[in-house]
Amino acid sequence: MNVLSKLTDNNILLADGATGTYLQARGLEPGGDPELMNITDGNIVKQMARDYFKAGSDLVQTNSFGGNFYVQSRYDQGAKVDEINFLAAQLAKSEAVNINSKVKERYVFGSVGPTGELIEPVGTTSAKDVYAAFKQQVLALEKGGVDGIVIETMISLEEAKIAISAVKENTQLPVAALTTFDKGPRGFFTMMGDTPEKCYEELFLSDADIVGANCGNGIDIMIELGQRFRECGDGHVWINCNAGIPQIQQGQIIYPETPEYMLDGFSKLIDMGVNIVGGCCGTTPDHIRQIANL
Repeated sequence: MNVLSKLTDNNILLADGATGTYLQARGLEPGGDPELMNITDGNIVKQMARDYFKAGSDLVQTNSFGGNFYVQSRYDQGAKVDEINFLAAQLAKSEAVNINSKVKERYVFGSVGPTGELIEPVGTTSAKDVYAAFKQQVLALEKGGVDGIVIETMISLEEAKIAISAVKENTQLPVAALTTFDKGPRGFFTMMGDTPEKCYEELFLSDADIVGANCGNGIDIMIELGQRFRECGDGHVWINCNAGIPQIQQGQIIYPETPEYMLDGFSKLIDMGVNIVGGCCGTTPDHIRQIANL
């Protein structure tokens, strides 16, 4: 059964937790290229998928968040985009295949993050070039065997819509689009000034199959965001929460929200009808293990 059919049958899917947090604990240096580890340290990336599946994830994301040409070019790895994304998909998918059973099917979604470019006329990069970068990435992820694409941590609604088009016009994969919000005195807005309601409407109109929010906030704020998205309509909603706002303690980045602290919040997200829940920055297999027991 594919992911969309699973959701249509009113199943709740549990996604994975953080990628960067996991890899940094296993040798990724500060400022390093996480996606290059698909080539240099594939066993660690594969183990990450295995650990999240064993913790209870129904769905894991590939190690490809910064796998587009623009981000990889900043690491002088632009020529390796196809290889990086193909391996990202294969490494995670191999673990899904190994652990699948008649009782529970596991899925892999290709992670697609922002290019970091400002699109004309605000910036100097054309929408056509951004589209081409996303197309290259999603084709490599599809070739590697992903079950869907998740476009995430988007602060530009325009860029998110370009990424959706790149998926829909070049693959047969379902696509989720997750935006990132800050909460200020006037409420929730992306960095580009868009509200949850506008994102919900325009992303679905752009042919996203699932919409939602990730990153930037701990569980308490994400409960509010989840409610805002859920009140917009009955479309599939995906919420991934940080383990709180990072703090610096003795020179180390610490995320303060423990698995136990986040558990009640995830229960509330599920009760309000969010279809996919998972973790973002700072969350670990221990967080996922707690949620899986709900």
